[in-house]
Amino acid sequence: MAAGGERLLQEYFKRIYTRTMQEAYRTAAENIVASLQGGGNLLDCGANSGRMYDILGQDVTLLSSQYFGVEWDRESAEEGQRRGLQIACADLNKGIPHESATFSCVFALSVLEHLLNGCKFLKECHRVLQPGGKLVLLTPNISTYFTAALILMGKMPSSGPHPDSDALLQAEEVFKVSSDHLHFDTERDTPVHRHLVVFSYRVLRDYLTMLGFSEVRGYGFGLYPFPNSLQPLLERLDPYHCHQMVFVARK
Repeated sequence: MAAGGERLLQEYFKRIYTRTMQEAYRTAAENIVASLQGGGNLLDCGANSGRMYDILGQDVTLLSSQYFGVEWDRESAEEGQRRGLQIACADLNKGIPHESATFSCVFALSVLEHLLNGCKFLKECHRVLQPGGKLVLLTPNISTYFTAALILMGKMPSSGPHPDSDALLQAEEVFKVSSDHLHFDTERDTPVHRHLVVFSYRVLRDYLTMLGFSEVRGYGFGLYPFPNSLQPLLERLDPYHCHQMVFVARK
């Protein structure tokens, strides 16, 4: 494909991607806020410096004493701590540094795909939730038509594992539809944007059930390559092949 045609294609998919992420994050946030109706504490896995604390606080009264976070990038965790937030610097691959049955809601938004031990992490989420507590996940889906098409083209899709090289990203060897403002950090010891293991919709849904979660509900966002005008209908018809998925499950 000529350079001009590929740029137009990327711009088209970026528009779909922008809408996809907005809707996925909105749905996840709504479910987190709903979990606060009965009180209790939240655990933000992959908290950065507390971005979701600020976002959730726009819709509901959220005390800093209710909010806990885990972040593996020390600079981000320390920035959140300076703000007075309870954000621990720890590696979610090795477990969640909290006691069992502690939280009424655990959420991980765009985190699962960055973990090497994602299945262990989901077990830990179940452990630290109180009975009746809610898990909210937002993560990309590896089983998409978009992924299959890019693989056939010889590309590495943005929803799949990213190479450990900033140079490959900058040379557009990876078909990237996320924001141009994201800072490349794949070669750091604690990269934020590199994907490692990406689940499919069916496997993640079934694994949550295997772990003992009940009321497992899944939502799909972004059924590429269809235009934004058709997305709401198509997402309901076929969440299994959407780019982003939100799962809500109860312990």
